[in-house]
Amino acid sequence: MEYNKQISQMVPGDSVEGFYLLKSASSRVTTTGRPYLNAVLSDVTGSVEAKVWDYTGPVDASREGQVVKIRGEVQEFKGANQLSVSKIREVREDDDVDLNAIIPTAPIDAMNELDYIRQLIASIEDGDYRKICEFMLDKHILTFSRMPAGKSVHHSFLCGLLMHTGSMLRIADFLSSNIYPDAVDRSLLLAGTLLHDFAKEREYAVSELGLITDFTVEGVLLGHLVMGAEEVGTVGNELGLPPEKILYLKHMILSHHGEPEHGAAVIPCIAEAELLSYIDLMDSRMEIYAETLENMERGTFSDRIWSLDKKIYNHN
Repeated sequence: MEYNKQISQMVPGDSVEGFYLLKSASSRVTTTGRPYLNAVLSDVTGSVEAKVWDYTGPVDASREGQVVKIRGEVQEFKGANQLSVSKIREVREDDDVDLNAIIPTAPIDAMNELDYIRQLIASIEDGDYRKICEFMLDKHILTFSRMPAGKSVHHSFLCGLLMHTGSMLRIADFLSSNIYPDAVDRSLLLAGTLLHDFAKEREYAVSELGLITDFTVEGVLLGHLVMGAEEVGTVGNELGLPPEKILYLKHMILSHHGEPEHGAAVIPCIAEAELLSYIDLMDSRMEIYAETLENMERGTFSDRIWSLDKKIYNHN
């Protein structure tokens, strides 16, 4: 029996026991009527599917985003590792849990990243766009600097939203300053890039550990694009921004997913909105590649990645 073995090091035949993050869970029934828990467990090194047979609780979907203790056997199923769990329970107060080994965190220095973002905001030449950026960053800084960018698709670790936005701002600054200065208003592009995902704070429910567990009611009924545009409209009016500048920022937020089939409320109709949608897509897809390649052997294909709608190949 190996205790707290890293998921990336597990091989079929291992007997393991220890603490892992319950990334997802759903109660199901087999074709023969047997209840079981279908789950995904994770630590900082990766994730693994787990089955708890003949199980009815208390651990279920309501415990997603929390740490659990398990005992089980590593098996192979369809070419991938799977845990057959014999025991699972919630964490107790007297448990000795190393959260640093379990909870994934962005590979960045959060304070340095915030300093960089503040410096970039200070460089925005348009005073109106700079003003709303400063106000909104101060308003959202606690959650913005800590929360993931999503539940599972990309940057789904602590400080993921900060990392995602910081990377996008670097790209936006470079492209607007060096490649497309004649087509793009740098001040507007940087402002829209900073503000585009702030409403994820209200879109997602977050566990005590800071990880996203589900959508809020507002998140389902409205989504972060609509809520973000609404907030920018309200704040922009309070700060006295010209109506046309508020309109441009709202349009960028509403269109930053690019196409309606990808969640955009409207399609981009100004250059800055078009470029923002590409920057967002680029950074999210490259992070999906990075996270997938990290756990792949050289010369192999991944399983199909639904968010990319394809398999990827590791040539490194």
